[in-house]
Amino acid sequence: MKKSWSKYFPAELKLLSFWLFLALLFFVATPLLSLGVWYLIPSGQFGVLIVNKTVPDHEYQEHQSIHWLLNHFRYTKQDGGFYDQSKDYFGYFPGTTLEDASINDFSSLSENAIDKLLTDNHLVYFADTYGVYENDFMEPVLEGPSKKIYGGMDQSDIGFLKAAYKKEIDIIAEFNTIASPTSKAVRMEFENLAEIKWTGWITRYFDELDTLLNIDLPRWLINGYVTHHKGTWGLSGPGMVFLHENGSLEILQFGRDFKNNVPNIVSTSKNQKKYEIPEIVKYPYWIDVVLVSREFEVISYYDLLPTEVGIGKLREMGVPRYFPAAVVKENGNGKFYYFCGDFADNPVSGSSYKFFGISKLWRMFLQSEDYSQRDSFFWNYYYPLMKNIIKDSEARRRHD
Repeated sequence: MKKSWSKYFPAELKLLSFWLFLALLFFVATPLLSLGVWYLIPSGQFGVLIVNKTVPDHEYQEHQSIHWLLNHFRYTKQDGGFYDQSKDYFGYFPGTTLEDASINDFSSLSENAIDKLLTDNHLVYFADTYGVYENDFMEPVLEGPSKKIYGGMDQSDIGFLKAAYKKEIDIIAEFNTIASPTSKAVRMEFENLAEIKWTGWITRYFDELDTLLNIDLPRWLINGYVTHHKGTWGLSGPGMVFLHENGSLEILQFGRDFKNNVPNIVSTSKNQKKYEIPEIVKYPYWIDVVLVSREFEVISYYDLLPTEVGIGKLREMGVPRYFPAAVVKENGNGKFYYFCGDFADNPVSGSSYKFFGISKLWRMFLQSEDYSQRDSFFWNYYYPLMKNIIKDSEARRRHD
């Protein structure tokens, strides 16, 4: 009988069956265990008020990663419920049609309602105020200038921020909070409050400037460059596009003007330990170039590794050799953070937040150097940074 069994089930098949069993155990039992552990972790109330005026559809791309993190760490609202990305924010709320959309912001709130928000929340996060435009609702979505439907930081926003700052509530703001279409008057109020000065420049990396090889290059970018430089396009290879609020458009080319193939977010050794972030993370998305006061600590900074030619061009533009990526300063019992990039815009959604330890699993498959994987920035930088910011905020509130 034993020989007959061995005849039909040789040692190789047994070994294969063993490994298949282990794989099945890993891919079925591990997720179930992870899910069970998440449900066993006690939840805790932690109020976070999120502002996002850039919500053209039901993807909630500009703030969904914040809600994901809060739910993953089992933080709840004042009423004990988990955060809902479709409801728990202030700004623009899309409907099934353009006419069904609604707006819920600070302009409609009474002074008492504002006071209650400041009492109930421990952290204020301005994710994006760029807004929504008519082109966002075209099929397909069109690039270029378009009529604004809603957007820009306004007086009610800056009034709320001043009140939050005065009450020493933790504040996070990021690109695009004060750039177009926010008025210069409101921007100056923000800059004076935060002690941050926007240079007027925003920039982004493009991996290919050749229009024949990259058909996704925005037409406004090409037309703007040709107009301002009185010539033809004729560019190829990777490049950094710098766009100024006055319409000026400059391009630094890889190899000639800078040597890092993608902008690096570089963190000091102290902040690597404090926030559990890598020394270097690639960041190929939108950046606003700002200057900060000496009151700020630079958590991370951008480095293009410019050549001498590139440094000369940056100097002419009024852009420093290094410029901030994430900064923080003390504000009494609170802290003020500014992220100089579109950090909250990450493709995470659904119920994956219910799996304990999911970040470790993702980091096994994602490299901080591989910027082509959109999730890489979230798991390698934004996730640990926000985890430790929230943890620190929660700990300070417990001791107040």
